[in-house]
Amino acid sequence: MPRNAGPAMPELIAFLDQLADAAGKAILPHFRTPMAVEDKTEAGTGRRFDPVTVADRAAETAMRSLIGLHHPQHGILGEEFGSERTDAEHVWVLDPIDGTRAFISGVPVWGTLIGLKTNGVPSLGMMAQPFTGERYAGDTRRAWYRGPDGEKVLKSRACAELADAVLFTTTPALFEGPDQEAYRRVEASVRLARYGCDCYAYCMVAAGHVDLVVEAGLQAYDIVALIPVIEGAGGVVTNWTGGSAADGGKVVASGDPRLHEKALRLLAAA
Repeated sequence: MPRNAGPAMPELIAFLDQLADAAGKAILPHFRTPMAVEDKTEAGTGRRFDPVTVADRAAETAMRSLIGLHHPQHGILGEEFGSERTDAEHVWVLDPIDGTRAFISGVPVWGTLIGLKTNGVPSLGMMAQPFTGERYAGDTRRAWYRGPDGEKVLKSRACAELADAVLFTTTPALFEGPDQEAYRRVEASVRLARYGCDCYAYCMVAAGHVDLVVEAGLQAYDIVALIPVIEGAGGVVTNWTGGSAADGGKVVASGDPRLHEKALRLLAAA
């Protein structure tokens, strides 16, 4: 846990771990086992296969129960069970399994996203991967890791030029029309582009292994938890026009602010 955390932060940081513990206990019995997979895509929306499992719902239920027990005045926004008290000063933003497609495929690049917004601004977040035993967390001013190889401070790496950058996106299928053209401009400019990893790619930006993530179609629960981690490691997360990414949508995350500006210019180019 980082030192010199702000008022009330030590308690909230400890609570992140409690929530991650509860989610992991609910999820792991189902990973790499036969399970029913539902498609929650609404008819007529044009959206692709959107899976949900008993593990998603059990994990969010467990986290909501803990929040209700320990912080009943806080609000909650969750992927599976909606929102409550979202006008509260503190609102927890939960994605029990970010990367459910990876989860049902047996690939351990999914994670539990636990974010906290304070007065509407992402202030604390964690990505917990219970199968690998890794946790990436941050409070916008610092970021830290705990896992099989111990504990460490997270620091994004310097990379000022797109030509030197490693780029990730979950899949190019996220982009359509002009958005796809904009993404392709960025991909054509980097040293290496890779697909997959969902929330894990953002954590690799914070850890200094990846330089850039560009995505579209995100929800708040896909990104709120990751913003304090990347910012705490020295990186930047915004929407494609440089504004707040807290509501999701089209998001770009960079380990180096200089790289971020260049990516934004390409995304905005006619």
